[in-house]
Amino acid sequence: MKILGIESSCDETAAAVVEDESRVLSTVVASQLDTHGKYGGVVPELASREHLRAVVPVVRSAVEQAGAALEDLDAIGVTSGPGLVGSLLVGVTYAKALAFVARKPLIGVNHIEGHIHAVVLEARSGGQEIGYPALALVVSGGHTHLFEVSERFEYRLLGKTRDDAAGEAFDKVGKLLGFGYPGGPVIDQLAPYGDPRKVRFSLARMKGNPLDFSFSGLKTAVLRWTEARELDGELAERRALLRRTPRPTRDQWLAVTPQSTLDLLAAFQQTVIEELLRRIERSAGDIDAQTVIVSGGVACNAGLRKAAQAARLPYPVLFPTPGLSTDNAAMIAAAAFRKFRRGEFDDFALRAQANLTLA
Repeated sequence: MKILGIESSCDETAAAVVEDESRVLSTVVASQLDTHGKYGGVVPELASREHLRAVVPVVRSAVEQAGAALEDLDAIGVTSGPGLVGSLLVGVTYAKALAFVARKPLIGVNHIEGHIHAVVLEARSGGQEIGYPALALVVSGGHTHLFEVSERFEYRLLGKTRDDAAGEAFDKVGKLLGFGYPGGPVIDQLAPYGDPRKVRFSLARMKGNPLDFSFSGLKTAVLRWTEARELDGELAERRALLRRTPRPTRDQWLAVTPQSTLDLLAAFQQTVIEELLRRIERSAGDIDAQTVIVSGGVACNAGLRKAAQAARLPYPVLFPTPGLSTDNAAMIAAAAFRKFRRGEFDDFALRAQANLTLA
């Protein structure tokens, strides 16, 4: 069985063909990083236009690389939310057109569920069993959610961010300190060169649900740290570097980043990681989790992966490979398999829902 997945929820146009819920036959991603980098974040109108330009060649390439044709597919899965509504509309509309022309079932997929299935897909591919109930942390630029996952892939929301997502906080701090967009990967590269003990940040104290997250206070603390210091010179150096080199190397960044700022980055990253791991440990204990799944763009963070391994938790903690951590269509196709087997198909009234929830 082969399913084509289409993903266009934010700023990457992606398509993939997955076979039997375990083998990725092709995966193609068209990034918009160069388009949005100059603006310091995703511009929704520009994202929609770029999706319009890219969706046809990206899907065509994914099908060809899989050695297939439209008639060989068993279904078409597409992200229907959550995300930027204009971006979602491009993918949903094109998926409808393909399903109509090829007379294939159409399956709308929740983007967050797709991230969870990225880990499930790779576990199945490697012959690894996932124990249930599982705890899933989906952590990215747009989401920081904790779910209990049953063996039937029914979801219960345990906690979520009340303000900024973790990835959003990384990117905003990166932008504040002159590292451009996206700032998260740069912070992850530079944090090992700092001493997190040199800068102290408080952990969030949540009223109500203790499993909820909040990163706005941490972001504000970084702002106050920068305001208390004379950083104009180093900020100017980093911005000049970005003008000369759109994607500087780690060594180029280190050359224009003083030790005090490296210490700040180390402390910031360590605080975010501690917030995530504290809630993983608490919620996993509450539900007697047999496996922990960590997925989403922030799952690429080397510091988070290392800290999770060092914690020696009493259950396996599974991360996807970097290519399936960020937005991709293989995860959408993988999630569509479950709905296909349950006969959960959509008609041409399928809508793009910017605020679609999973549980």
